[in-house]
Amino acid sequence: MELTFFAPAWGNTLPFDQFCRNVKAAGYDGVEMALPFEEAEKSAILDTLAKHGLQLIGQYFQSFETDLDDHARNYEKYLRHLSAAQPVLINCQTGKDFFTFEQNQRLFELADRISGETGVKIIHETHRGKALFAAHITRDYLQKLPQIRLTLDISHWCNVHESLLENQTEAVQLAIQHTDHIHSRVGHPEGPQVNDPRAPEWAETLNTHLAWWDQVVARHRQSKTALTVTTEFGPATYLPVLPYTQMPVASQWDVNVFMLNLLKNRYSG
Repeated sequence: MELTFFAPAWGNTLPFDQFCRNVKAAGYDGVEMALPFEEAEKSAILDTLAKHGLQLIGQYFQSFETDLDDHARNYEKYLRHLSAAQPVLINCQTGKDFFTFEQNQRLFELADRISGETGVKIIHETHRGKALFAAHITRDYLQKLPQIRLTLDISHWCNVHESLLENQTEAVQLAIQHTDHIHSRVGHPEGPQVNDPRAPEWAETLNTHLAWWDQVVARHRQSKTALTVTTEFGPATYLPVLPYTQMPVASQWDVNVFMLNLLKNRYSG
């Protein structure tokens, strides 16, 4: 099994070259990010990644339009734009939670067509507000559209279902079977991100997530297929902040590097 780790560009405030230097020094293999449409800016990003020997996972999150035709047009525009950079894969926050099954199905099938035409793998994130916002909803999509492959960000489901998914075992197991990429953020019943996974009060929650990720890794080891992981703890105010000062309660960078080293050590055998 080839296991590679990616840093999120989400939350970065440093010049991109310095960010990439830090990413490489920390031991990451690449960066997960969206790409600007302005050609010179896009080329500069791709050149900087190449300069530091970093791979790219393309990220699509701009699924904002409520009209399906407008939504599909922009979805295709963004996916073709990302595909042109030939990333390792594209991670999509596909669809909307209020679209019907048939409306979201149109988007999944559009992604399949673009992937077939470009040769770039396109997978879909389990994300609040999107088509795959809940465990039982995702189970229905996977049963009816088994070609869907997932970015498993199970932290969202913990929040949506206000639990550690004790009663969603069947849906979680099916999702694990379809997972090709992990966002290793730790969620909890009252939010999509614990304030600091290093804190002892989150040990049970962290271990629950690790047990899910262990199963994904085991499946890819058995099938000898590639697996990617982005340590996607987000910045303030996704990262909890103190009242009044709005100071984050932990360092986003430090937490993500902690997750990188934890998972590297756990899966190095």
